[in-house]
Amino acid sequence: MTAPRQSLAHVALVVRDYDEAIDFYVGTLGFTLVADDYQPAQDKRWVLVAPPGNADRGATILLARAANEEQAKFIGDQAGGRVFLFLRTDDFWRDYRRYQDAGVTFVRDPLEADYGTVAVFLDLYGNRWDLIEFRKAG
Repeated sequence: MTAPRQSLAHVALVVRDYDEAIDFYVGTLGFTLVADDYQPAQDKRWVLVAPPGNADRGATILLARAANEEQAKFIGDQAGGRVFLFLRTDDFWRDYRRYQDAGVTFVRDPLEADYGTVAVFLDLYGNRWDLIEFRKAG
């Protein structure tokens, strides 16, 4: 029997508004807009974004507008104040400086650790992200 082959397809991120979220992820962070399709049966949009260079080979983020007050409570705090998502980069300092220039808020300064270089930033709603360049094994 062969082992199953599985991978993450999407991670849902609850947002207040589709367009402001697209503006931040695509306009500020430089992500690719993979899909933005209206679904009339549910009166919602299917909006997918992906980091540069990742749109066709990895998990994407589904920008999911909060559908009710219960869901809206989690906008900006989907992980209870912990880092929620980890954005791997091939050049930490390039992206760190670009994000700073674009007004992205960093809440933890860059740290050189055994595993690589990392800093924590906030998205437009306050979710915490790691920007990380992993150290190459050697």
